[in-house]
Amino acid sequence: MKRAAEGAFDAYRASRPAPVAERPEAAMLRRSQRRMAGLLVVCTLAFAAVVVRLAQVQVLEPERYVARGAEQRQVSKVVPAGRGMLLDRDGVELALSVPRESIYADPALVRHPARTARVLAPILGIPEADLLDRLTRPGRFQLLAHTVPDAVAAEVRAARLAGIASFDEFKRERPNGALARSLLGQVSSDGTVGTAGLEEAYDEVLSGQEGRIAYERSKDGGTIVGGREVVEPARPGADVVLTIDRALQYETEQVLAREVTASGAKGGIAIISDPRTGEVLAMANVAADPDAAPGQPSVVPIGENLALTAVYEPGSVNKVLTLAASIEEGLAEPGDTRVVPARLQVGDHPFTDHDPHPTETWTLTDILAASSNVGTIILAKELGAEKVDSYLRRFGFGERTAIDFPDQAAGLMTELEDWSGTSIGAIPIGQGVGVTAMQMLAAFNVIANDGTYVAPRLVSGTVDTDGQRRPAPTPAPRRVVSPETARAVGAMMERVVTDGTGTKAAVPGYTVAGKTGTARKPLDEHMPDNGYMDLDGRYHYVSTFAGFVPAEQPAFDHRGHGRTRPQPVHLCQRCLGARLRRAGEGRPAPLRGTAGIGDGVAPEAPPVSPSARGLGDADVPESPVPTVTTSTSGTT
Repeated sequence: MKRAAEGAFDAYRASRPAPVAERPEAAMLRRSQRRMAGLLVVCTLAFAAVVVRLAQVQVLEPERYVARGAEQRQVSKVVPAGRGMLLDRDGVELALSVPRESIYADPALVRHPARTARVLAPILGIPEADLLDRLTRPGRFQLLAHTVPDAVAAEVRAARLAGIASFDEFKRERPNGALARSLLGQVSSDGTVGTAGLEEAYDEVLSGQEGRIAYERSKDGGTIVGGREVVEPARPGADVVLTIDRALQYETEQVLAREVTASGAKGGIAIISDPRTGEVLAMANVAADPDAAPGQPSVVPIGENLALTAVYEPGSVNKVLTLAASIEEGLAEPGDTRVVPARLQVGDHPFTDHDPHPTETWTLTDILAASSNVGTIILAKELGAEKVDSYLRRFGFGERTAIDFPDQAAGLMTELEDWSGTSIGAIPIGQGVGVTAMQMLAAFNVIANDGTYVAPRLVSGTVDTDGQRRPAPTPAPRRVVSPETARAVGAMMERVVTDGTGTKAAVPGYTVAGKTGTARKPLDEHMPDNGYMDLDGRYHYVSTFAGFVPAEQPAFDHRGHGRTRPQPVHLCQRCLGARLRRAGEGRPAPLRGTAGIGDGVAPEAPPVSPSARGLGDADVPESPVPTVTTSTSGTT
């Protein structure tokens, strides 16, 4: 059976045709077909991937990719905004912003740093080594020069240096140089932020709002014609209008500098204001420059506004306020008399007058004209500590003035519970109390203004970019003493100038009311047993004059400090004369004001008053002027 099966299989095999050998062409065709099939599969998968990606881009996340495309072709540039101007009362520019270009480098794009530094050094006026250091630092931005002149920027562009470019900024300019430097203050290096003075105080008002330009650029960096463009213009800041009179400010600074030089003082302060409105017409701060080169000014304007930031003991000018309080309280009249001895013991300290004298019977006017410490203390003791303290505060002591200015001092007032046994003797005559020049001037303006305190002002208002003027808010006036008291004290102060310690404050053709004062200066380095005496055994002084002119209708106030003994600073006369010349006056005009330096009296005049304060000698100049305060510091 097995054999039969094997035979059948062999017969089957024999019946099949012999296999034919495959041709090479067929094999190649088959391989090509397989490859085509594989390629089709790959293309199908790739197409599917593209479809999926397109669906993601166009359906699921279209905004994302539109934004990315826009980001690649759109450019946005900031348009800087200029700061508003600081203007004087007549609209004259005191500080303004001027457009300038600043030069910078992208170190990553600078091809030849050494050559670039060599080319830029003479153009920018920067040492070549300095520039090379900046050009080789890591990072993509290095500032080379701030706000260069237009000619310098053009020269840099003409050099066509790789990696060097510019951007727009503003530079703060003061057309009048150092005039009113202590008032105006300063701004940051890029000209955008106020860092001192009125620039800082009114930074929010002066600062502008940046603009923006957006446009589409091509791959090579050019602008796409007809592309989308957005322009948001910059909005400059508002202008701030000061109460300062530029011409009067200049004259005040010049006269004050000459008087500081003449007296050998360390420095000076002068303020001129209108007692009716409180407007400050001039405020000068100067100091001696020990390092001044030959032929250069030895006294120059300083950056710190000491008239508002420095506190000093006023000395005898304070006696005016003590006598005004006595008259207001009904304790005495100008013609009433007091027995004034040569010496008065108060607590553990004996008080005397500057000039020795026997026991005298003096009127209140005599006491003020002679600047008697003893007579003033007698009146203060009749008032009592509480009344003395109350009136000084009503005159504005112990609190900052309404002027918005950085670091303004509030002065120093001892609380009643902290008064010592000698305070009732020291404080009424201006020792043991600290004030600023502006506070003392404002107090004298009360007398010049019929007993009403009008807050001092440095800013009259702002002007928006649309030209609309907005007046600055002003505190309400307040009554300190009655008009009768103020006029009586003003008449007494007249005697100080005609017959008393302030005769150098006389102004020909005008009545002047004023008071002088000199106080020892507390020292950091002093004798162990005397805080006012230096290590060489010398005293240093602050001398003040405050007054107004004309006395009948005050229009100006003056005050100052000097070295050695107080000597009038002939500031009122010069400033008043300048004011009259500007107004086209050829003869004395009815002016008002107050002034002060050392001890003196000032007449009443139309509304404006001068006042001055200083260390050493101080005095009021002759001539009609608005309120003035001058101050000089020095060593005897």
